[in-house]
Amino acid sequence: MTFSASGAAPTPLYQEYQSHFGLTPFMVTVIFATYVLSLLLALLTVGSLSDYVGRRPAILSALAMNVVAMLIFMTAQSAVALIVARAVQGFATGLAATTLGATILDTDREHAPVLNSVTAFAGLSAGTLGAGLLVTFAPAPEQLIFAVLLVLSAVEAAILWFMPETAERKPGALASLRPRVRVPPAALGTFASIAPVTIASWALGGFYFSLMPAVVRIATGTTLPIIGGVVVATLTFVGAVVVVAFRKVAPKRMLRLGIVGLAVGVMITLAGVQSQLVWIMLFGTVVSGMGFGAAFSGALRSLLPWAQPNERAALLSAFYVEGYLAFSVPAVLAGFLAPLVGLTRAADFYGTGVILLALVSLAATTFRRTTR
Repeated sequence: MTFSASGAAPTPLYQEYQSHFGLTPFMVTVIFATYVLSLLLALLTVGSLSDYVGRRPAILSALAMNVVAMLIFMTAQSAVALIVARAVQGFATGLAATTLGATILDTDREHAPVLNSVTAFAGLSAGTLGAGLLVTFAPAPEQLIFAVLLVLSAVEAAILWFMPETAERKPGALASLRPRVRVPPAALGTFASIAPVTIASWALGGFYFSLMPAVVRIATGTTLPIIGGVVVATLTFVGAVVVVAFRKVAPKRMLRLGIVGLAVGVMITLAGVQSQLVWIMLFGTVVSGMGFGAAFSGALRSLLPWAQPNERAALLSAFYVEGYLAFSVPAVLAGFLAPLVGLTRAADFYGTGVILLALVSLAATTFRRTTR
């Protein structure tokens, strides 16, 4: 939850950074993409490292890097500093995501897919909403949220120093650093079948966490950072609720619910943007959040049971590589397009792409079911 919150915390601050550093929407998405690309680099290199050196050393290393990133954020005076902070933070999160996910799976195989989903969504919600509240109502908005996360990371590192190890060390750590994406053969079919809905849901999340606060500001005229923070946090909070509430629903049904929720929710959200009404945007975000949470949970619950103990971190790495590419690349393209056609029109194009991809996913899912 802490790593997810740390990754989401800069989102409500982009308005502050834009006014202080003169950032364009494209530069905002570049800063956002730096985080994701660094995270992907970690997934491709150290994503499976904990399978060889143990979970505890990898978690502690990730927490130490997160502390460094928070310090850079707190002292940032330029866009370059923000890019560096995001790069360090992204690498830390990439190492942490697979290691912590594998650790939870080591500890509680039955509930691990739900726990891995709900903790990610809860952290994203807390980071976005907490940062929005502090930016709007507290002093030193560009430092306070990172100071809180820094202290939290340091306390967790002290506690986790005494954590029992859940994975046996084995040789091959250096060889595991060679960049690669590996899906265990047993999981390959499932991985390919859930790819379209995974891409659609993560692409939607990328837009929310990079450009949605600016879209809300332009579409409604409101300048309070908390408003954009509430809209973004709604997506992930509803996703967390769905993960818990529907934890006993079959993964295939969860995926279908996710596909429909994404398509319908984005349609409603775009209607809210066009009508310049926050409440319609919020309602659309609630429906999209249902789809987001259902798609994420359904995908993980479908995929993780296919991994053997020594394949868990590697499989999670592959899943997150696919997801974070979808999280970043379309958002950067939208940021590039925004100055040319306007941010509202760019949101229309982006949302239409998500809807079409969701419909393709629904058609593919229906075809697979009828041909079996």
